[in-house]
Amino acid sequence: MSNSNKGDTQEEKDFRDRYAHELRKKKTQNFSNPHFGSDELSDEGAMVKHQEMITPGRRGEQIKLEEINKEILRRVSIGHPVKQNK
Repeated sequence: MSNSNKGDTQEEKDFRDRYAHELRKKKTQNFSNPHFGSDELSDEGAMVKHQEMITPGRRGEQIKLEEINKEILRRVSIGHPVKQNK
């Protein structure tokens, strides 16, 4: 994969789209103890963060972390609309 400072290459865009689609399939569950592997999205995030620590700077891990964060925000906004106090 080539790295582009101005934006994603077509290959990166395709990878991002495929990965975002896969993330939407991951399950999240709220149990009292989240360390039992019940939350696939959190588990995926932990694996990607670990891999990025081992091989920092790889574009694939950067894209994955961005997409995981987007998916978490999407799920939070759908499940719990943010209330703004003015």
